[in-house]
Amino acid sequence: MSERTLYLATRGSALALAQTNLIIDECRAFFRELRFEIKIIKTTGDKLQAVSLASANLPKGLFTKELETALLNGEADLAVHSLKDLPTTLPAGLKLGAVSKRADVRDVLIYRDAAFLATEPKHEWAGASEPAKVPKRGFAAGLSISKLPAGATVATSSTRRSAQLLERRPDLKIVPIRGNVGTRLNKLAAQAELDAIVLAAAGLERLGLKISTDGSLRGENVANGLLAMPIDVSEMLPCVGQAALGIEIREKDPVTEEICNRLTDFHTMQCVRAERAFLQGMGGGCQIPVGAYAQVQGQEIQMQVASFLADQPRRAEARASVNEPEKLGRELAQAVGGSAE
Repeated sequence: MSERTLYLATRGSALALAQTNLIIDECRAFFRELRFEIKIIKTTGDKLQAVSLASANLPKGLFTKELETALLNGEADLAVHSLKDLPTTLPAGLKLGAVSKRADVRDVLIYRDAAFLATEPKHEWAGASEPAKVPKRGFAAGLSISKLPAGATVATSSTRRSAQLLERRPDLKIVPIRGNVGTRLNKLAAQAELDAIVLAAAGLERLGLKISTDGSLRGENVANGLLAMPIDVSEMLPCVGQAALGIEIREKDPVTEEICNRLTDFHTMQCVRAERAFLQGMGGGCQIPVGAYAQVQGQEIQMQVASFLADQPRRAEARASVNEPEKLGRELAQAVGGSAE
């Protein structure tokens, strides 16, 4: 390869930049003769911070369209996405070139530490006539969905998470929350009306946030007094592509294709191909309430799925050859009421 500068398009959030830097580090290690630079692009989703992601009127490609435009215009050479945000149908001339090795696919329940709250200074009220304020609630380490108090308020921007929380605990109050990871954690720490939030384990890890052995969430710029508990996939199936990064490129670009050949993890790629085929069969929308998780076991892919599109949840699981991921995804979509196509 001749010396050349390649630009990686990304959103500007702390998580998006952390993820893109992971990819750039790999690119620089594999291709020392090339230069790689980040190009930050603001997406429609970044501009609509006040709009619920559950809204039916949101455009497709909420977090990807502007990055794809940069690829098509030649302003960028690769676009780095959280794969869960990438629509199953890509614009003409673009393709999913690589998929990174998957991180922890689980979701995480995050909540305030009761012991920490006990050490906070008590507020002074202006007078007896002032309306009573709701005190912050905290909980002991090891909190789970089943142990949340009756009527607890849990914030999430995901229809998939909402549906699975309410399936297990119909009494919960689910409210929307927007903002980057740090913003959401700060909202939980500060807003007494919130009892817990749910975030992806992979996102926390990529931001350098760790769950200590005592359950504390630790990291730079994280509010004190927060605890975290991973949710097993048997309780909450991840979304399609969760914990994997997708690198989108132009078709018939030999330079970026060679780069992607080095970056991609074969097992993760086959798994997300199955999951994305399932999502395509369910309608293709990244925000619809479905979950899927595929794993390679020997020479087969084992996959379990759940759909919350009908009145009652529908679940299915199956396995197929590692070389037939799309067939597996389509069959499971049919099994839970999706399209045969």
